[in-house]
Amino acid sequence: DLTKVDSVSKTNGSAMFTMDIQRPGMVHTAILHPPAFGGAVSKVIDDAALATPGVLAVKTLPQGVVVYAKDSYAAMKGRAALDVTWDLSKAEKRTSEQLYKTYAEAAANPGNKVEAEGDAGAALKGAAKTLEATYLFPYLAHAPMEPLDAVIEMTNGKLDVWMGSQFQVGEMGAICGTLGVPMANATLHEQFAGGSFGRRATPAMEFAVEAASAFKAFGGKAPVKHVWMRENDIRGGRYRPLTVHKLRGGIDAAGNIVGWEQVVASQSFFKNTPMEGMGMKNGIDDSLTEGIADAYHFPASYVGQHIMDGGVPTLWWRSVGNTHTAYAVEAFLDELLALGGKDAVAGRLALMKEARLKGALTKVAELANWGGKVPAGRARGVAAWKSFSSYVAQIAEVSVGPEGVPKVHKVWCAVDCGIPVNPNVIRAQIEGGIGYGLGHALYSEIVLGEGGVVQQGNFDSYRSLRIGEMPEVEVAIIKSTENPTGVGEPGLPPIAPAVANAWRKLTGKSVRRLPFIHGDNMGVGS
Repeated sequence: DLTKVDSVSKTNGSAMFTMDIQRPGMVHTAILHPPAFGGAVSKVIDDAALATPGVLAVKTLPQGVVVYAKDSYAAMKGRAALDVTWDLSKAEKRTSEQLYKTYAEAAANPGNKVEAEGDAGAALKGAAKTLEATYLFPYLAHAPMEPLDAVIEMTNGKLDVWMGSQFQVGEMGAICGTLGVPMANATLHEQFAGGSFGRRATPAMEFAVEAASAFKAFGGKAPVKHVWMRENDIRGGRYRPLTVHKLRGGIDAAGNIVGWEQVVASQSFFKNTPMEGMGMKNGIDDSLTEGIADAYHFPASYVGQHIMDGGVPTLWWRSVGNTHTAYAVEAFLDELLALGGKDAVAGRLALMKEARLKGALTKVAELANWGGKVPAGRARGVAAWKSFSSYVAQIAEVSVGPEGVPKVHKVWCAVDCGIPVNPNVIRAQIEGGIGYGLGHALYSEIVLGEGGVVQQGNFDSYRSLRIGEMPEVEVAIIKSTENPTGVGEPGLPPIAPAVANAWRKLTGKSVRRLPFIHGDNMGVGS
């Protein structure tokens, strides 16, 4: 149980982030992006912006309009004074509701086969009882506390870059390529990232290109700190993809599951990128259906996928495809087990393929005293999932909160991540994954309104979990001699379905559209 070496500096404020970097003569920027993805600048009237005290220049880039100023406040004021006409002829103009409709129509068909065993169609036709469900998952922003930022400086042909990057070689290559500087003449001063969750690693390195383009447009005559404001971040794309799952399941007269069919419709963030060869094979993107075929064995099953086209840039998000596949499987399975009169834990154990996932589920059931007395006005739900080669099971205890969504009081978690190298870090990562996943499941969504315009812009409309809403978390780390595996992401996938399964027990309501606070779940329409 070792303390992380950077914990003290991050707590007392001495740790340096890109936002903290100051260079002599540094210029600050603020950028205005098109209101819809795929839009471009048509006309800029910048008189008022240039008249703003502290503003030095206004430049138009392919990415948008950049205001340069003596400080960040002046840059923001100058950006607010811009009058920009946008060309949206090639923009993605569909709303979220239109995309859901299109995706759901696709998911009603089998799609490209990912995995199949037996004849799922025949099994479902012969079932004593069947259940169908469609699950809707919104776009999600990563929303790190520190938005994307970089400081770039050129001195005597030597390039220095300060930024927090997950793809260091790729981003420095993009910056050097934009500026025409050999990599040998460039230095990256890697900074702490004030949160990332995957956002600081993109296939096209587009923020690095934008920052370098902003530096270049100013003539390279001064260090430039290029910082996205919160609105740039929330509206900037590279979201967890909007996704639809269509499921059908059947049980026999004894309540045993005899057939399972699941089709996913989603956008691929690998397709048509330099990483397509890594993320796709034979037209299948494994991240869309990640983990679905691995957890449980059914006598007959079918998993299919549709890769949907769209103009909204998407990206991996903490735990990648497991963010939605775990929810759809675990929530639907819980309902199917209940339909057959099966216990949620015992029913899962009977179906699980891997002994280590069984071990995690058995441990968490013991930890929470599954089947024991639950306080009045509360209910418990369970979910288990394997991701990044680690096995995690969780039980959540919930009541009805003041906003009409679940109030999560406690989460019990068992994790098998191989040899536990540093239990303190394992617990911290699991707790963080639970908090991050819970907040987004309860409150967060990116909505495309009329004309494809993102409706959210800051934390007032893209709600995060507040500290008083964070549940107590008890983590049991299973002893193992297996190779160490991931802990940064596996804590996230089980939390939302565990809460949903508890909520259904408590209220009788099945949450098939996230977030929980969406109008469809609150009885007030969409």
